[in-house]
Amino acid sequence: MKSIPPNLAWLNLPNLPASVKVLFSGYLIAVGLGLCVAGLQIMLTHGMADGKLGLSLDDIVYSYYGDRSGSTLEGKLNGSMKEMGTPEARLDIIKWARNGAPAAEWETHIRDTFKQHCVMCHGTTPGLPDFSKLEEVKKAAKVNEGASIQTLTRVSHIHLFGISFIFFFVGFIFSFAVGVPKWLKISVIAIPFGFLILDVLSWWLTKWNPHFAWLTIIGGFGYSVASTIMWFVSMYQMLILSRNGKIYGNAWEADLK
Repeated sequence: MKSIPPNLAWLNLPNLPASVKVLFSGYLIAVGLGLCVAGLQIMLTHGMADGKLGLSLDDIVYSYYGDRSGSTLEGKLNGSMKEMGTPEARLDIIKWARNGAPAAEWETHIRDTFKQHCVMCHGTTPGLPDFSKLEEVKKAAKVNEGASIQTLTRVSHIHLFGISFIFFFVGFIFSFAVGVPKWLKISVIAIPFGFLILDVLSWWLTKWNPHFAWLTIIGGFGYSVASTIMWFVSMYQMLILSRNGKIYGNAWEADLK
């Protein structure tokens, strides 16, 4: 075993210098709030894909495979956009979409309905289709085949890059925890990365076959549990365990054996 320099006895979560604890705690609090807001955002978007509040297997299927019994437009109007217009306006648009989105009805009636209820966002917000234009509306009125390959590619690389950074720093902080067996610490640090890859892979598999939607739930649940464990253990050791005045020694000592 390599010798441990005595000046590294503070290298653990309870004995870290106050400035480092503030740095680590501030990061964990900000990330924790960010993950909570991300969960809320999922509930309000993907979680409303079937028109009901709460994330279900159908929500995942509709988001990635699509609800191929109707159009994307109809799915949104029955789901996350249900409260954005009157029931009469929503029914008019759905009937028009089911009839093939004829241009004649667009000019005489449907254009004004979209102008009144939709174009305040779908016409001014970057990244959203411009529903003041018939060609953009007709795209949305096609059968709902879920997320496009372009969307999956964009969202996949954002998640893999962005969330990996979150798990890296949360895992790095957790690596200074004391009293956690080496095998368990390594497992908890590694698990979020494995489940993140499974989560992203499941989107592509569900796009191909809706039966893979279960993998999305498993992936999201797996990395959420592991990261939550690291978060609470790290915060507990820095803010509560540190108060007993004990010197715990180098938290990485076991890895040097």
